[in-house]
Amino acid sequence: METTAGNVTKERTEDRNARNKWTRGQNRVDGVMKLIFVGSAILVSAIIFSVIVFVGMQGVKAFQGVTPWEFFFSDDWTPTQNKFGAFSFLYSTLLLTLLSVVLSLPLALAGAVFLAKIAPNWVREIMRPATDLFVGIPSVVYGLIGLTVVVPFLAKFNEGLGYGILPAAIILAIMILPTILSISEDAVRSLPPRFEEASLALGATRWQTIWRVILPASRPGILTAIILGMGRAIGETMAVFMVIGNSPQMPKSLLDSTTVLTTAIVKDMGNTNYGSTWNNTLYLMALMLLLISLFLILVIRIVAKRSEVK
Repeated sequence: METTAGNVTKERTEDRNARNKWTRGQNRVDGVMKLIFVGSAILVSAIIFSVIVFVGMQGVKAFQGVTPWEFFFSDDWTPTQNKFGAFSFLYSTLLLTLLSVVLSLPLALAGAVFLAKIAPNWVREIMRPATDLFVGIPSVVYGLIGLTVVVPFLAKFNEGLGYGILPAAIILAIMILPTILSISEDAVRSLPPRFEEASLALGATRWQTIWRVILPASRPGILTAIILGMGRAIGETMAVFMVIGNSPQMPKSLLDSTTVLTTAIVKDMGNTNYGSTWNNTLYLMALMLLLISLFLILVIRIVAKRSEVK
């Protein structure tokens, strides 16, 4: 009996030691992974902060050769005469972004509601991956299609060449459509079933339920999708560069050749000397784009905090 009890005690001790050894090993692994994650977060934050600081320091130097009033409120962009008014670029950027969202939003919302609430499963399994494929198409391909199809088509209705904000907005609307559609569909699909069931139980039709219950309840997610779409539209360069015309002037119509912030940077950066006023104004434009992007990210954070359905 004493031998049996001793063997049991020994086995328990060995099991306890094995568990303690496994626990110490797991704690070491957790500690290493924590250091890796924290180090990665610090590295990414440092890189982002460094980019913002570098672009900001170079951009602020532009005010040594141009006044803030002239840069932000003048549309006279003639670098050879030391005139650096960027108001037309900022105006065209905001107009292009808003117009592309307006063109894309109705189709994206209709597609999101269709895929989430109406389409059968086999249709959803085909259309959702097909929609996501649009994201992987290079922007230069969109620009080429706009240059060879959209611009000539619009030129038939205008005495000009068809370049301008409208063809750029059409191309951007197609480019941001998958982003708005995917996030909006996820927002609609994530709603609790009780919302739709309660509406139908009260006698509402499917359309009334979608229009008066589902879409209002999905508003935070839809707003997030719109903001993300705006972020991509603001930062797009190559496709816009190929169809907007790139004339540094204030557009009087949607088919007037003009320039936005991104295309102005791409077009002029190779022609400037580092540290010159012209070069510094381009960095200042880049800083404006960064600040706009940071503002949109902040808005997304605020919207996300209020997106929980109680």
